[in-house]
Amino acid sequence: MLVAAAVCPCPPLLVPDVAAGAAPELDAARAACTDAMGVLAAARPGRLVVVGPVESAGPETYPETYPEGTRGSFRGFGVDLGVRLGQGDAGSPAEQRLPYSLAVAAWLLERTGWSDAPVEGLGVGDRLAPERCARIGRDLATRSERVALLVMGDASACRTLKAPGYLDERAAPFDAEVARALGTADMAALMTLDTGLARELKASGRAPWQVLAGAAEGADLGGSLLYEDAPYGVGYIVATWS
Repeated sequence: MLVAAAVCPCPPLLVPDVAAGAAPELDAARAACTDAMGVLAAARPGRLVVVGPVESAGPETYPETYPEGTRGSFRGFGVDLGVRLGQGDAGSPAEQRLPYSLAVAAWLLERTGWSDAPVEGLGVGDRLAPERCARIGRDLATRSERVALLVMGDASACRTLKAPGYLDERAAPFDAEVARALGTADMAALMTLDTGLARELKASGRAPWQVLAGAAEGADLGGSLLYEDAPYGVGYIVATWS
């Protein structure tokens, strides 16, 4: 059963080494992520599953699994910084590397000294249908008597003229509804997010959030919104369910 969840944004800029001189701009988001990780630890889970978005090659992409110990890096951003998912060493194939969403999660886990439970990663495609996401979530909730989720993903990338997706008037209302749903653990609202609109607004968190909604069915969790802002024109949300 799902006992707790933390929702965090996944821009590589969250990592100070990547952000460099712009690092202070996300200090509040980092602090909120640290608080969210504390909620996960306090729940004493038997297993932590990190869920993050990956780009889909087609209309229906199966989830990609990453065992504990899988490595990732931020070399693609000009920073010689490596991370590892959890404490173990999976001995995974040399070619397997964490996608950036899960590399940011691995950095968060290392930053907060996570050692409370075994960790595994799951990458979900941005084209997965809502019901498919929910089924994945329900399956995750059965992995242990006490499962926690660290759910990575950004809201829209269209909040300002300088945003990656340029300005879209639909972005702010979309993000406001997502923040409300995540802050109140409104599973029904998350499940009815428009897949097409989310893609148009470049909201990478849509599929991971719907995985969370499926995992939380019957768990009777309450939500708390810790952070919501749009630096760089991208919506970043931090919330906890417990």
